[in-house]
Amino acid sequence: MFAITGMLFSASCGNKEVTEETTEEIEVIIEETEEATEEVIEETTEEVETAVEEVVEG
Repeated sequence: MFAITGMLFSASCGNKEVTEETTEEIEVIIEETEEATEEVIEETTEEVETAVEEVVEG
């Protein structure tokens, strides 16, 4: 009985640690994705503005 309880306790503690690490990794991925998305939006906006200027001038 004590062995099973110990195993369950160890498993739950270990699982919590993995969950915290996973949560941190997910937060980093979200931040990196947001930054990459902002860069793409900025570049696309600049390209569209340039294309519009060329059409207006031409």
